[in-house]
Amino acid sequence: MILKLLNNVVAIFVIVIIAFIIIPLPSFVLDMMLIINISFSIMILLMTMYVKDALQFSIFPSLLLITTLFRLALNISSTRLILTNSGQAGQVIHTFGSFVLAGNLVVGFIVFLIIVIVNFMVITKGSERVSEVSARFKLDAMPGKQMAIDADLNSGLITEEMARTRRQDIQREAEFYGAMDGATKFVKGDAIASILITFINLIGGSIIGMVQGGGSINDVLSTYTTASVGDGLVSQLPALLISTATGMIVTRAASDATLSLDVTRQFFGQPIVMIISGGAICAMCLIPGMPVVQLLIVAGALIVSGLTIRKRKALQEEVAAEGAQSALAEQQPEQDEASFYNNIDNVYNLLQIDLIEMEFGYSLIPLVDESNGSSFIERLVTFRKQFAMDMGTVIPAVRLRDNGSLNPNQYVIKIKGEEVSRGEVLVNYYLALDPGNLTGNIDGIETIEPAYGIPSKWITPDKKEMAEIYGYTVIDPLSVMVTHLSETIRHHAHELLTRQDVNQLLESVKKADPSLVDEVVPSIISYSNLQKVLCNLLKEGIPIRDMETILSTISDYAPTVHDSEVLTEYVRQSLKRTITRKWSDGGQIRVITLDSEVERMILNAITKNEQGTYLSLDPQSTQKIITKLMDCITKVKDVINVPIILTSPLVRIYFSKMLEQFYPNAVVLSFNELNSNVQIQAVANVTLE
Repeated sequence: MILKLLNNVVAIFVIVIIAFIIIPLPSFVLDMMLIINISFSIMILLMTMYVKDALQFSIFPSLLLITTLFRLALNISSTRLILTNSGQAGQVIHTFGSFVLAGNLVVGFIVFLIIVIVNFMVITKGSERVSEVSARFKLDAMPGKQMAIDADLNSGLITEEMARTRRQDIQREAEFYGAMDGATKFVKGDAIASILITFINLIGGSIIGMVQGGGSINDVLSTYTTASVGDGLVSQLPALLISTATGMIVTRAASDATLSLDVTRQFFGQPIVMIISGGAICAMCLIPGMPVVQLLIVAGALIVSGLTIRKRKALQEEVAAEGAQSALAEQQPEQDEASFYNNIDNVYNLLQIDLIEMEFGYSLIPLVDESNGSSFIERLVTFRKQFAMDMGTVIPAVRLRDNGSLNPNQYVIKIKGEEVSRGEVLVNYYLALDPGNLTGNIDGIETIEPAYGIPSKWITPDKKEMAEIYGYTVIDPLSVMVTHLSETIRHHAHELLTRQDVNQLLESVKKADPSLVDEVVPSIISYSNLQKVLCNLLKEGIPIRDMETILSTISDYAPTVHDSEVLTEYVRQSLKRTITRKWSDGGQIRVITLDSEVERMILNAITKNEQGTYLSLDPQSTQKIITKLMDCITKVKDVINVPIILTSPLVRIYFSKMLEQFYPNAVVLSFNELNSNVQIQAVANVTLE
């Protein structure tokens, strides 16, 4: 019973509020309701100060309507009592009115009007404007935020579930600020209604008192002015608190702390500001007539606080430096370098290389240091999981090192000890990527995004929201590095597949079909040739997760086909569902085709020897075909992001090798590698004319 009552408490409360409008309330009940109204307002204001982002108080727009309706119902009830009970509407209203008037009707009424004007013109008007602008900005920024989520998902930085949660948060945030834009109109209307009700109480009560009460004009004005001002103040005080709460919630930026902690941390984060401010206040003592004692008290408090905070920060930095030196001393070997390398085993340890290595300049170390709260390692773990699900292989551990010879903002990615890529990020900036459909331009430091080569700009944090509104895809420096590393690993995945990885993949298949593995490896194909086939697939971005199909195909063709590259072509055809899924979109795939004359020229140039077959096309013909293909790619770059060239099965492998030297990012597929249910749309054709 109690649980059912709690589930319907809001509905019951709204019905009770509506009843207050119709049913006359005795003074005792009205006093109780006015106190409850003030309590609710204080609670709401404090809630807006302690939430860390607006979505933690998402019921606020609905709460605005309920509290506004509650105040108006109490206004009507108090007006009924004032006009029918000779200005007596309870102790709360009388006390508030007497306190503000303080024996002087004119001065007290002017003070009340000032309070009303401040609430209506400053707090309520400002909250309404901020809500309107915030709603428009949040709605305009939605497409950019969605693109950023899609980019993180595609690069493996987040999972599908995390992406879904972020999209829901963006949708909820847009709905919240849209609702706040309308809900602030309730606060504005409530302020206007309170002013009108106050004047109605004063004028109507005075007329009733003089006509029906028979009292003197002074007594009537004193009684009804006290009641009117008290009633207006009792309603305006909660309205002022709610208006302030509205401004708090719509101006609150997402944070990991409450408003009080943020203010304390940021306001007192620069002690030199407090010291200079104290000096400026001291200088005001030179102005004739200024209260010297008060000025000196405030100035002294500022200067002492600034010096204390600065001394504490210096002590913290000294302790941190000593801790770093101690940690470095502990890491140093107890014996000198000559004695250490006198042991030949230690020399052999120098010959070992890491498959993947990433080096950083000193400015980037905090971005990857877990002790500083970095999520770099966590993102690598997420990417490793996503890469295993996408490609069917597990990437090795990534060795992270600092490198004093690098530029402070640079990082280097190495594969097997050799540099394959490098980039540069600015720690306290955001990278704004140009997707090609911007609605405005924003100032920043021009650069090129390292993973995809997209024109970009480094912008300061204060320009982040405006960049998203203009259509930029905005990402943080850590995401830039993780994305670059993930794309580099994808590009070099075939170099990272070791013999040990192949053995582990086979062990995984043995758990489901041990007879298949025993039949194929090593009796039909050796471990080295199987590794070559798998590397060939990874090199062209084909997942090797379906190992059972790969081994079954090898079992069928390996006895007669001894060339690993030709054997790879048969495996690719068996993986047509995987290839079709990877490169098609909505049951359709847009491709560039080769003219029959071009394919005939390539077939005629295929040469066979003892080592296998290869393409011996003359340089002039090669240059002509590549030039025509580049023209086609340029024409259709707005239609397809990654060029896909569709050829006949006999031509595919040779054309792919030829194209790799000129355009390594292109995808070459054959007709036999696509499912029959996919719709092929040829957007261009390479001809020799």
